[in-house]
Amino acid sequence: MNGSDEAREHYLEIFRSRDQARGGRGDWAAPLRRGALDAFAAAGFPTTRQEAWRHTSVAPILGVPFRPDGDAGGNGITREAIERYTFEPWDCSHLVFVNGHYSAALSRLRPLPDGVIVTSLAEALVKHRELLDPHLGRIAATAGRPFAALNTAMLEDGAFVLVPDRVVVPGDIHLLHVASPHGGPVVSWPRTLVVAGTGSQVAVVESYVSHGTPDPCFTCPVSEVVVGDGARVEHYRIQREANKTSHVSGLQARVGRNGSFGSWNVSLGGALVRNDLECLLDGEGGECRLDGLYVGTGSQHVDNHTSIDHARPHCSSQEFYKGVLDGHARGVFDGRILVRPDAQKTDAHQINRNLILSEDALVDTKPQLEIFADDVKCTHGATVGQLEDDALFYLRSRAIGLEMARNLLIQAFIGEILQRIRIESIRAGLECLLYTRMPHGHRSEVSV
Repeated sequence: MNGSDEAREHYLEIFRSRDQARGGRGDWAAPLRRGALDAFAAAGFPTTRQEAWRHTSVAPILGVPFRPDGDAGGNGITREAIERYTFEPWDCSHLVFVNGHYSAALSRLRPLPDGVIVTSLAEALVKHRELLDPHLGRIAATAGRPFAALNTAMLEDGAFVLVPDRVVVPGDIHLLHVASPHGGPVVSWPRTLVVAGTGSQVAVVESYVSHGTPDPCFTCPVSEVVVGDGARVEHYRIQREANKTSHVSGLQARVGRNGSFGSWNVSLGGALVRNDLECLLDGEGGECRLDGLYVGTGSQHVDNHTSIDHARPHCSSQEFYKGVLDGHARGVFDGRILVRPDAQKTDAHQINRNLILSEDALVDTKPQLEIFADDVKCTHGATVGQLEDDALFYLRSRAIGLEMARNLLIQAFIGEILQRIRIESIRAGLECLLYTRMPHGHRSEVSV
């Protein structure tokens, strides 16, 4: 067997062990897991010969025997240790997951309106089948998506958020996922399901961090978001894991009539990062906004694939992604907007801008429009550039040192995305984090 076949068999064996441990105890999600496993077994891991993966090799994942952590006790992490990852002061509900397992001891839930459910997926699988069944595994497709299929096959824990019709959830809901390996490389498959009823409003933040020993980790999350008619959902994904982490995520959202979905996707850490984000505008008058920032240094590889499907008329979408790449880092942006034949009066705009700080950094950008309707307003574009000599010269002429001048220009470039983040605690935390670890590039590139 080659490396891909060996890795596939490795995860099939993990599935069999977990399935045997469950012992067939009335698990209504078993057919969902089995169907996803069959999809994964048939497809295997992607290769660079496939168009969607031609810029990203998953060899770093295949070459490490990752195993799930069976300890659901929090792995010895304390509340004090968690505070460094919670953007304090931030008055919100924190649900903490360690290596994919929910930790009630580390979590903090604020009072919620009547009817709102915020709980672990493991508990919801037992108590709320009637609420999960119409949505779980029905928004995130597994066909042709091997990592989403693998996540569904290993489905065990994560978060479930349900907001009833016409309910506004005050504050924010923070889902903190901590990778904390001990005794070898660890893999986790967290699953998130957010269901927002008609006319409701909620903001959900997923953040991914590393804690403790620097052993390799593989994080493979999938999130499903259902935006009801007239509902408003804000979703944030902040990824700042350690530099030995592989992170492959999927997020699928379905937006109903006059619904609104906002996504803010920030990738700062990890060695190999792949984010797949898909939004289906499935009701007339729906809208979505996708904002993203990726910062790569050293040998990091960050790949963002996005897809917005305009399936109904009078829908709008705005997408704005920015990347900053230094050292030998590589970035990939592949953004697709599909306008179906019935989606007249579509208003869609997409742009990707990249700042390259070294001669060895590289970005591949591919914005795409596929339009099958004739009464639309759509634009797309991409830019790749370096710091401007004229701007550096202007700042230097004002007695600003080269290093400070570079940082000011990088901050201005990044700040355009950060200022779009509504949650002040997250915005301030990211500004502090980014500006203290600002990429420096190679001074030899610019002389003033």
